[in-house]
Amino acid sequence: MRRKLVFGGALVLALVSLAQAASGPLVIFHAGSLTVPARKLVQAFQARHPDVSFATESSGSAIAARKVSELHREADLVLSADYQVIERLLVPEFAGFCIQFARNEMVIAYTDRSLHADQIGPDNWYGILLRDGVIYGHSDPDADPCGYRALMVWQLAELYYGVPGLYEELSAHCPPENTRPKAVELIALLQSGDMDYAFEYRSVAVQHGLRFVELPPELNLGHPAYADFYAQAKVEIAGKAPGETMEVRGAPIVYGLTIPYCAPHPELAAQFVAFILGPEGRRILEECGQPPLVPAVVSTGWEEVPPALRGLVAPKG
Repeated sequence: MRRKLVFGGALVLALVSLAQAASGPLVIFHAGSLTVPARKLVQAFQARHPDVSFATESSGSAIAARKVSELHREADLVLSADYQVIERLLVPEFAGFCIQFARNEMVIAYTDRSLHADQIGPDNWYGILLRDGVIYGHSDPDADPCGYRALMVWQLAELYYGVPGLYEELSAHCPPENTRPKAVELIALLQSGDMDYAFEYRSVAVQHGLRFVELPPELNLGHPAYADFYAQAKVEIAGKAPGETMEVRGAPIVYGLTIPYCAPHPELAAQFVAFILGPEGRRILEECGQPPLVPAVVSTGWEEVPPALRGLVAPKG
């Protein structure tokens, strides 16, 4: 049954905090690339509200959404690296709204140990990756937006650099064993020297102290001004039901969040969302290399957004 998410401020927070002890922690399913920001946001919120407990789970964004839609697990909050995952997999059956709250961009992460680390740059990276012995990878496109965005970067690179067949060549040199369910799992491979390069979000590379190639804005999916160019890329990924597929088009990277209808603590979840969208939450996101949207934008379901959050968000124009 759908529930309207309405709360009344600090008094309600105090009451639900007391009630929470008997009903369990605030459950958050979040994208792998949000692991560090989520931990810092939780710590900062708990510094203000020590009685509130959390249970956070990291996964690919599509997996996070499917925990609710397919496994029917309860979650108070879902944070996705692609707001469209929420709109495609959760709204309107499992959630009523989606709030866009942060941006990111694609980079190629590496270390000093990576082959040809002293030569790679924004104009020659694809040639470096295709050299003999170079190992590079990305996350699973069916589980993690960073995975299908890596494939989009390859498609756009073929157009941008004018190299016919580049996408197929890059795909052929990146076998299935070079993929992982979520992009952050590639970091250990980079750090151990088992992988030379990984397609990651800029924020993840910054958070883990990795070197990275900054891609041209036409390729990095980080600039709204190039939305039309990005839209030329498309990837088929797993759909809502087993055996189904759906097409994803290239677009600027925008993160999204929602409070599912199944949330055990919807009022408290809304308070935590307000914290994320407020000054301290935005500061934490910025420090983690993840520019917040100010104001955050409701891309769908304005009427379902808790009234007390509406002063922190704007309807999509």
